[in-house]
Amino acid sequence: MLLRLVLIAALIGTVIWLWRKSRRPTAIAKPTEVAGEPMQRCAHCGVHVPQRLAISADQLYYCSQAHLQQGPGHSEQ
Repeated sequence: MLLRLVLIAALIGTVIWLWRKSRRPTAIAKPTEVAGEPMQRCAHCGVHVPQRLAISADQLYYCSQAHLQQGPGHSEQ
């Protein structure tokens, strides 16, 4: 009688464990940005942008065409 109860409890535990395991997400979402991408600081406003998106001129980087036209900010002069 006791052995039957132990087997039933083990069976119920196994079913619950398998059910919970099947409900877990299997794939982890990959980050959209590449880790370790080089960043550059805008010479006008100081915002950091990925190097591939930054606009460079005279060895300085800018976050937008408007900031490139305005030139370096007060902190860079």
